[in-house]
Amino acid sequence: MTVDNKSQVLKVTSLVTLTLQNAVLGLSMRYARTRVGPMFISSTAVVMSELVKLLTCLFLVYKENHFCSKKWSSSLYSTVIQQPLDTLKVCVPSFVYIIQNNLLYVSASHLDAATYQVTYQLKILTTALFAVALLKKKLSQRQWFALVVLVVGVALVQLSGSEGKSPREGQNKVIGFSAALGACVLSGFAGIYFEMILKGSNEISVWMRNVQLSLLSLPFGFITCITTDWSEINSKGWLYGYDFFIFYLVFLQAGGGLVVALVVKYADNILKGFATSLAIVISCVCSMYFFQFKLTFMFVLGATCVITSIFLYSLVPTDKKQYSLLVGKEKSENI
Repeated sequence: MTVDNKSQVLKVTSLVTLTLQNAVLGLSMRYARTRVGPMFISSTAVVMSELVKLLTCLFLVYKENHFCSKKWSSSLYSTVIQQPLDTLKVCVPSFVYIIQNNLLYVSASHLDAATYQVTYQLKILTTALFAVALLKKKLSQRQWFALVVLVVGVALVQLSGSEGKSPREGQNKVIGFSAALGACVLSGFAGIYFEMILKGSNEISVWMRNVQLSLLSLPFGFITCITTDWSEINSKGWLYGYDFFIFYLVFLQAGGGLVVALVVKYADNILKGFATSLAIVISCVCSMYFFQFKLTFMFVLGATCVITSIFLYSLVPTDKKQYSLLVGKEKSENI
């Protein structure tokens, strides 16, 4: 197989995986939070996902060191232990990502998968705003227009809830939307902050940075468990409500960042936008079949606006300088 053919295969594989991961994660989180049976404690699932992510990134760093245990341990020691101030740089995004992932479970508990999927695209807006504020990046007029269309689309999707059937007992769409909005804000801030860290240390690989990120995220995750769910964990146990499906969900959530890294490396913004848009369509169709979700005209109109905005925002500018800004922002949005 030639280099070009191999690159093409990796591009298609990464995009298909991203599409399925985006769609399946939202559907799986929704099912896990609404199914009959013992309810798992979501804060423990967040910690478990971080643990899986840490182990995966440790292996990838091991691979970067050509599977040499001595080089691997030496690189970890010199980067993580001997440079404590550098490691502490990721404290902020570590804490933010833990809160964000907990908010996503709250959102999935109160919003159907299709609405959740569409609403969470507001992270494009928040990432763009933080990129402008913190990195002084300039967006084109088309990109600003796309962001306005995005906001209008999400607003229409939220308003469409009033046309559908009443929410299930114990579910509150206001809480669900607020949690999703909070997660979008945190996602945008953490992504841009992490980009600033990466740009300031080119000698440290992305996987090593993710090792640092997970190492600091785990303590924050345990603190969240203790402060919010300790009485329930103490009485029921850490793995209460866990079964094969919940473990699958843990691995699925942990793998999301790795999939995005592949897409950033092998695909472009337009194809990524297509994958995200297709994931929204898949979520809508599956929600209709599995969760009795009813499409309304306002929801379809709003989802169409969101999908259109994704394509508008992802179009490659003709100006090369502007294109470089777009690519930099896109990478930060998905780290």
